[in-house]
Amino acid sequence: MPDILHRVGIAAEPMRVFEALTTVEGIRNWWSSDTNGDASEGGAFQFRSNRLQVTHADPSLVTWRYSGPAEEWVPTEISFRLEWRDGQTIVLFKQAGWREPVEFMHHCSTKWATFLLSLKDYVEHGEGRPEPRDTKIAVNA
Repeated sequence: MPDILHRVGIAAEPMRVFEALTTVEGIRNWWSSDTNGDASEGGAFQFRSNRLQVTHADPSLVTWRYSGPAEEWVPTEISFRLEWRDGQTIVLFKQAGWREPVEFMHHCSTKWATFLLSLKDYVEHGEGRPEPRDTKIAVNA
């Protein structure tokens, strides 16, 4: 099964990145401003109609399992491995478990890159670019 992989360095301690990934307020500030629910380990959160369960959350690894409704994402697992190196937190991102590399996967890979840069901006500068203020990658999207 194909995976989406990205790497970004963030000039902040891992706990600051961890908090941006495991609180609804954090996620609202870098990914989707209409996020609701519980983003801590064992919790579940949603944005628009998308649902994710937090299957693991510690300062070195956060994992989410997607449950719908986008069929291409079911049952992908999204992970953020956090490693402190060279004065920065290295975020190793993976969305694993795609059934096949359809065009939507290409789109999602590019969008994840923009959202990871939004996460970086949020943690480093206090302001990200979550939906609906995110970087658009298509004319109508």
